[in-house]
Amino acid sequence: MPGSTRWTVIEMIASGPNRRGFLGGLMAASLIPRPTWADAGAPSYLSAAARPVGSYVLCGIGADQNVLFQIPLPDRGHAAAAHPARPDAVAFARRPGTFAIVIDCLTGKSKAKLTGPQGRHFYGHGTFSKDGAWLFTTENDFEAGQGRIGVWDVAAGYTRAHEFSSGGIGPHDIKRLPDSDVLVVANGGIDTHPDTGRTKLNIPTMVPNLAYTKDGVVIEIAEFGADLRKNSIRHLAVSASGQVAFGMQWQGDVDVTGLVGTHRRGAPAQVLPAPKNLVRSMQGYIGSIAFSADDATIAATSPRGGFIHTFDAATGRFQNAYPVADVSGVAPDRGGFIVTSGSGMMQNIDNPVGPMLARHDLAWDNHLVPITS
Repeated sequence: MPGSTRWTVIEMIASGPNRRGFLGGLMAASLIPRPTWADAGAPSYLSAAARPVGSYVLCGIGADQNVLFQIPLPDRGHAAAAHPARPDAVAFARRPGTFAIVIDCLTGKSKAKLTGPQGRHFYGHGTFSKDGAWLFTTENDFEAGQGRIGVWDVAAGYTRAHEFSSGGIGPHDIKRLPDSDVLVVANGGIDTHPDTGRTKLNIPTMVPNLAYTKDGVVIEIAEFGADLRKNSIRHLAVSASGQVAFGMQWQGDVDVTGLVGTHRRGAPAQVLPAPKNLVRSMQGYIGSIAFSADDATIAATSPRGGFIHTFDAATGRFQNAYPVADVSGVAPDRGGFIVTSGSGMMQNIDNPVGPMLARHDLAWDNHLVPITS
């Protein structure tokens, strides 16, 4: 990984004539308390939102559904990545977007702005390495028609250090498998170019996949058969045991059996079927997906269809459909799920503790990102 150079430099300095002062400085620095998410109000979630005046913000949300902070964004946001230890959030533009901003959620100030190489745009998602030293971002090399993963050095002020293949075309979401630095990438399979806006250029030949990478190398790919080739994989959730759930967006012109799937490394990808009329009610579009806190249930939302579907994670059996207008964000909460909508609503579903409902003067955007620190 690109971090080897930095450690080599430190070792050289520590062995030179300034060794005593260098080590003393390290000891002194270790005594300074580093801010944590608790110092920023202990938010449980992050979400982008639009304010009534037309501006955009990144919000920290507590477990009680209160908004703890609102930090301005230059344009509409999509998702965010939360640093595993410090109160840093990386807010991504709605894809295809060219901005990603690192925000200190304690001060509300921008720490860095990520700018990809020429000929790239972000896809609205990113994730940190296990130790928080590296940020990984999904990107489109639109001239080559290939997906790339950007690697950013956190200690060096979020400077770009490296990049590697996403293992497919149109990488959208990216997650890290638990207790490892294996990454799973949702390659949607759809080629786009800024010159044609969001026009999909390769639907007849598209091939979505899940690609697993480690140390910048693709180590496993899971694909569908020809009948599901137009089911574009977009969003991911990962359980504590490493099961991957994914939400899809159907590009075909006939009914599809399902829009939610699961995968474990070394096994085939599975599409979770649901009653045909309920699959049709999702209008071919899954906006977000999540596991419950106990990993027993998967929830998938459709803002276009105005429904939430839940599935048994172990068996893949369809469970329930909940109508919620313009719903998109979903995350684990209190034994069930918390969901957000474009109307400013937040509510719990599948919650044995009892329903909670809050409404804010905000239009929540696509994703509700849990903070796991």
